[in-house]
Amino acid sequence: MQKSTFELIYDVVKQIPKGKVATYGQVASLAGNKRWSRVVGYALHSNPDPETIPCHRVVNRLGEVSKAFAFGGENRQITLLQNEGVGFVEGRVDLEKYQWNRVTIEMMEG
Repeated sequence: MQKSTFELIYDVVKQIPKGKVATYGQVASLAGNKRWSRVVGYALHSNPDPETIPCHRVVNRLGEVSKAFAFGGENRQITLLQNEGVGFVEGRVDLEKYQWNRVTIEMMEG
């Protein structure tokens, strides 16, 4: 049975290690379509299992947290990331240091 778009997105987000972040676009590409950035946002906003799907580890391309973080607001997302050791510079995640470095699924499987 083929997975839904949201399931593909959740599968990628589950792989982001503690102390790292990924961007919406990065998650979209890894889930199968680089144009799904907004869909990633919708999927994370309706996350059915925040304990297993660490949506707080997804930030925008500038390293900014979501102003509409569904599970307690932007301050909660910042706190969750800081508790995992993620550092911020001028209110943004330091992507050079904390962005998850992952190649696309196709490249890893091939």
